[in-house]
Amino acid sequence: MRVLVTGASGMLGRVTADLIRSRGHHVVTFQRRPSGLAGVEDSLGSITDQTAVLRAVQGVDAVVHLAAKVSFGGAAADFEAINVEGTRALLGASRSAGVHDFIFVSSPSVAHIGEALMGQAATPATPDLVRGNYAQTKAKAELLALQANSTSFRVAAIRPHIVWGPGDTQLVERVLERARAGRLPLLDAGTALVDTTYVGNAAEAIVAALGSMDRLAGQAVVVTNGEPRPIGELIAGICRAGGVEPPRWSVPGRVARIAGSIVERVWQRGGIEGEPPMTRFLAEQLSTAHWFDQRRTRELLDWTPTVSIDEGLARLAQHYRGQLSTPLPNPSRP
Repeated sequence: MRVLVTGASGMLGRVTADLIRSRGHHVVTFQRRPSGLAGVEDSLGSITDQTAVLRAVQGVDAVVHLAAKVSFGGAAADFEAINVEGTRALLGASRSAGVHDFIFVSSPSVAHIGEALMGQAATPATPDLVRGNYAQTKAKAELLALQANSTSFRVAAIRPHIVWGPGDTQLVERVLERARAGRLPLLDAGTALVDTTYVGNAAEAIVAALGSMDRLAGQAVVVTNGEPRPIGELIAGICRAGGVEPPRWSVPGRVARIAGSIVERVWQRGGIEGEPPMTRFLAEQLSTAHWFDQRRTRELLDWTPTVSIDEGLARLAQHYRGQLSTPLPNPSRP
């Protein structure tokens, strides 16, 4: 197949594009700067540029859409333009160009309203109830994508949960930076049980989805490692892998949630650039349990993770020691 992967300059997009290429498909990547991947065709442009989007989808059989604005801060209009209107444009262009399969890479945050999630499957996206510009706009975009599903244009949503691994700037680098500066507290002593996804496993699940559209079309599934752990244990593992002392001080989750709400308002009203040190959404993520039943996901995708949390942390440590130059997943499917 000829497969378009948007957002291949990010960690998950890069690993996914390279994995699809390794399975013998022709990969076209679409993002604002070169992907840096060997053996792929780059189509440069912004997801908000209709002309660039139309050019990128020409002759494509399937689309994996990862491009998004991912941040705890920023103007609501920017999230809307990239995450919602960008997805709308890509869906329309893909359908017009004759694309037959479309994988929208979403997030469990589209259905997380701040309460604990324990052993649930994917529930419908609720843009009016979730917190933060990112979750709200990803929820809107997921609904747009699934509504576009038809027999001739099959659409599915994959929600990888807290993806991390070598080269990760969204979670790993932020944890290490804040821990190094002594600005990373544990909330409620880090006891909340949370599941995450090693990047290679997330990429394999997305590739598995491309081969499972007969069963998956029209649906959303959450993808995780299936290994819930206390969030404090995971943070400590990341810190040790990066050679940083893990945090040892704790703040009550209730206090952090209140503080996060106040900080968000200050950032918004003051027009402060950059990400706030805490938001209510982040405080909720760090202080409430969120792990998911993976039985339906694995049945629909005919897939299971190949890299455990412990193995992923070992690879992360090797990466920081300079021994792992190219963090790619272990292919599990022919």
